[in-house]
Amino acid sequence: MKHALGAFLKQATTKVGIITAITFQLLFSLIWMTGYAGVSDNTSQLKIAIVNEDQGLGSKIVQNLQGNLPFQTELVASNEQAQNLLNDRQVQMVMHISADFSKQLQTPGQTVPITYTINESNPSMTKSVMQAVAGNVTASVNKEAVAAGASAVLTQMNPKLPAEQAGQIAQGLATKVTSDIQSTNKVKDMPNQMLPMMLVLASIVGTMIMGMNFNVSTNILGASVTKMGKMTARIVVTVIAVVIVGLISATMVVSLGGHVEKGFVSLWAFETLFLLTFALVAQMFLTLFGNAGMLFNIAMLSLQLVSSGAIVPRELLSHFYHTISNAFPATYAVNGLMNILFGGPGVAKEVGYLFLIAAVALVIDILVVSAKKAKAVPAMEQRPQTA
Repeated sequence: MKHALGAFLKQATTKVGIITAITFQLLFSLIWMTGYAGVSDNTSQLKIAIVNEDQGLGSKIVQNLQGNLPFQTELVASNEQAQNLLNDRQVQMVMHISADFSKQLQTPGQTVPITYTINESNPSMTKSVMQAVAGNVTASVNKEAVAAGASAVLTQMNPKLPAEQAGQIAQGLATKVTSDIQSTNKVKDMPNQMLPMMLVLASIVGTMIMGMNFNVSTNILGASVTKMGKMTARIVVTVIAVVIVGLISATMVVSLGGHVEKGFVSLWAFETLFLLTFALVAQMFLTLFGNAGMLFNIAMLSLQLVSSGAIVPRELLSHFYHTISNAFPATYAVNGLMNILFGGPGVAKEVGYLFLIAAVALVIDILVVSAKKAKAVPAMEQRPQTA
């Protein structure tokens, strides 16, 4: 037993396995704890578009909100323009005050809604934060903005209105304004909401392990095949594999009731692309650093999960993580998946960036393999074959 234990611990693969397990714990703890630090304090980065069509009390409300809301606000001329910004995820919510807002407030017994529109094709946290904001804004309008300034505004709008009556109307406004929360690109349940994160996580881990095994296969072939020949074979097999994996994944999503707004073929094609990108990036690190490349891939896994926007909106991350996320394929995979699964703009931008990242990784891979071409150590390369 003692001899067997000693022999087992002497194996390089045993040591690599232990180091990998430790590395996972260290990197995940470090990256996740620093990546999500201060998320609650960064809500000021979220943006609300305000469309005000009422030049009476609506202007007073907007003025108060812009001074008090702990978010970025943007006045937009039309509701249509604001909805386009929302669909493109340039704002997180649209607040719309109708043209007859002040008039309806003066009608006894009638409640007046402020319409809020939320795009559900976003991380689930965005929806919950914006719903809470809508309730707080309505309460603020009722208790502060309206109650404080309504009497003066109503008298100014209607000089014939007695001051006493204006005051009575103002007092009654505290319960007249209501929230009308609407949603675009609705997501029907929690499993669908978590789909982008699940697909990206499975794709990164799957291609990382696939790349590691392909690297072992390359080493086993040794000097019997040229290095460029081995690399070409690896790339061809990778392309075939990601097409098949993407097909299986898209089929499973649809067959299990997944919400796919833009169709099965779009999902399959896009999955194939980001699977290929993940695979090429993972293989690039293995080509550059050998087995130590797995450490870089582990770091990339946790970095991409934190910064991609699959779990927490990127707007809430620190400047460092928000900036580096622009270079990671997971960011574009998540955005594209949300558009395809839930609805939103096209994915041309995401496709372009994924192709760019894949091309860069492939070029680096080819250059490194070419540079190592002159190095020939047949005995060492053939050793795994005799084991």
